[in-house]
Amino acid sequence: MITYKHPQGSPEWLKSRCGVVTASMFKVARERLKTGPNKGDFTESAKDYAFRVAFERISGELMDEGYQTWQMERGHELEPAARYTHEMETGCLVEQVGFITDDAGEFGASADGFIGPDTGLEIKCLVSAKGIRKLWFAQDLSEFMDQVQGGMWITGRSQWHFALYCPALAAVGKELFLRVVARDESYIEAMEKDLREFMALVARYESELRAGDHHQEAA
Repeated sequence: MITYKHPQGSPEWLKSRCGVVTASMFKVARERLKTGPNKGDFTESAKDYAFRVAFERISGELMDEGYQTWQMERGHELEPAARYTHEMETGCLVEQVGFITDDAGEFGASADGFIGPDTGLEIKCLVSAKGIRKLWFAQDLSEFMDQVQGGMWITGRSQWHFALYCPALAAVGKELFLRVVARDESYIEAMEKDLREFMALVARYESELRAGDHHQEAA
């Protein structure tokens, strides 16, 4: 495990993520076609992401130059308040961390905090009605499970706090949705298998780009 202690969002933090398959994108990396003649092949979104990672491994620069949507910027702005609210409700002290990768530097995760020696924290500041409803009413964390279990896989921790921070719901006492997720070895094993196959696609794209053969058949 390699730890980069640069503040999240800083130029150094962005640089450390360059060419690394990140936990926030594990779900995309695992996407496969479910129907049609190419059933089982990677989706176009997965292929695009694989190309992006390969591009960054060659260039040493982020392909999107660290571009952030307004939702991402909002999340960064609210994160300190979310972390404080989490600490107040749980009594847990949260240690801020930077970016963590596996020993090979191929896969990484940006935990929103560490709690003690064996717990991590993921904070979401969603704005979509669908996303907030699925969490509060359906208790459905499936959209984020790859990221959460991925964080435990990368860091070796045994549980993860998943928190949805929504200050607009403070009036009804629901500004913080919190669930503790246990490490699931079976889930992680299946996820790692998929991600290793995805990394093989990244390596293939990188090899083809380095070869400079512009007439190779596109995947």
